[in-house]
Amino acid sequence: MVKKKGKLLLISLFVLAACLGAYSAMRQPNRTSKVSAETVTGTSTQAFINNIGPTASAIAQERDLYASVMIAQAILESSNGQSGLSQAPYYNFFGIKGAYNGSSVTMSTWEDDGAGNTYTIDQPFRAYPSIADSLYDYANLLSSNMYAGARKSNTLSYQDATAALAGLYATDTSYNLKLNNIIETYGLTAYDVTNASDQGVSLAGAGYVWNEYRHNYTDAETLAIDEAWAQRFNY
Repeated sequence: MVKKKGKLLLISLFVLAACLGAYSAMRQPNRTSKVSAETVTGTSTQAFINNIGPTASAIAQERDLYASVMIAQAILESSNGQSGLSQAPYYNFFGIKGAYNGSSVTMSTWEDDGAGNTYTIDQPFRAYPSIADSLYDYANLLSSNMYAGARKSNTLSYQDATAALAGLYATDTSYNLKLNNIIETYGLTAYDVTNASDQGVSLAGAGYVWNEYRHNYTDAETLAIDEAWAQRFNY
């Protein structure tokens, strides 16, 4: 009888230890994940801005748009270029729905019913062959009459442009406030050049050079690759 009680006590202690271990294991990853996210967020956002900023600035200048708004939207819509939709092979930084030259991908997205209530729905999104195609297609979209209120020539500031996008580009009723916060936090107005000469000085100062093959500013490595291809195919 004593032996049987001893065995039951041993089993109970083992079960208790296993439960405590499982509880501890469940709690630990949450703390680790939170610290990791807080550490990476700022760095990944700035790296993303550095990556698309110069091209966004050139395109925005060409299309009468605010580069600050373009970059802020890319940050917000793509989670700093980390969302599944913004990754290869889709490169959709702006959450633009539909198809691009027949290419699309279906993904779940959060929507706002206009009263501040959110819900998820599956939608087809455009898939692009490159980052540049994503940026140019965004500019083409905002050049339509629907988004005339977001153009530089029709506004006095980027705040006017973001206000015009709220409830139109996205169903999120606080969309403009989120964009404004991103623009102010990361100083994105630095990418809003006033004329072509200012743009050249800004991009050149950031280490970019004029690429005659792309009619845009790129880094020196990209220019060297384009020159090599041009020499190879004699154009």
